[in-house]
Amino acid sequence: MQRYFTNEPISENNTVTITGDDAHHMIQVMRMSPGDLVFVVANNQTYTMEILDGSSKAVHLKVKEVLLNTNEMPKKVSIVCGLPKGDKLELITQKATELGMYELYPFEAKRSIVKWDKSKNEKKVARLQKIAKEAAEQSHRSTIPQIHNPVSIKELVELSKAYEVKYVADEEDAKTDERQKFAEQLKNVYDKQSILIVFGPEGGLDRAEIKLLLDNDFQTIALGPRILRTETAPLYALSAISYEFE
Repeated sequence: MQRYFTNEPISENNTVTITGDDAHHMIQVMRMSPGDLVFVVANNQTYTMEILDGSSKAVHLKVKEVLLNTNEMPKKVSIVCGLPKGDKLELITQKATELGMYELYPFEAKRSIVKWDKSKNEKKVARLQKIAKEAAEQSHRSTIPQIHNPVSIKELVELSKAYEVKYVADEEDAKTDERQKFAEQLKNVYDKQSILIVFGPEGGLDRAEIKLLLDNDFQTIALGPRILRTETAPLYALSAISYEFE
């Protein structure tokens, strides 16, 4: 069944109205009609709902069953990604959502070639948020990852204070013979719930950035002996976390 997210509350008579693009998708794209069933996520709770009636502008549905939310990552993993070139940030958003990412913070790193046009913040973030929503629907998630505006290194240090575990992927660690395996580090965080992981752009993180993060309780991680592309590293880390905790 198709899955849709809504910000509308469930009414006292267990009905809800979905409007906009999702209503159009149900009626015009999927050719749904009264009696058809869909999954609807409202306030992070998943329901099986039946279409009562509707048009491409508004669809009215009624709750048939409340489902258990068992498809979310047991850890809240937030990704900080140095601004990459091209459409790589869109790829990271889509695939990291499928793998269970909780939040995404684009990061204006010193070596980021791409410069984020702040006058287009709202439009760019809305585009990424739409990609995250569609990926969450496709992968049957119960929450949509929040996509934030880009942060500076100072803002990153400040927001990191809210996390129990803080990692930074350092490619220099991958070049050493005595690197600690990421899997071994994960075994020490079973009692933690929030994890923040920082990844650099194509040129990697500047050593001054690494030092500042380490001075603020970050731990370095090595994602194997190979140097991964900026769009690959977050997916590797999320896969490793999923393997350990799911």
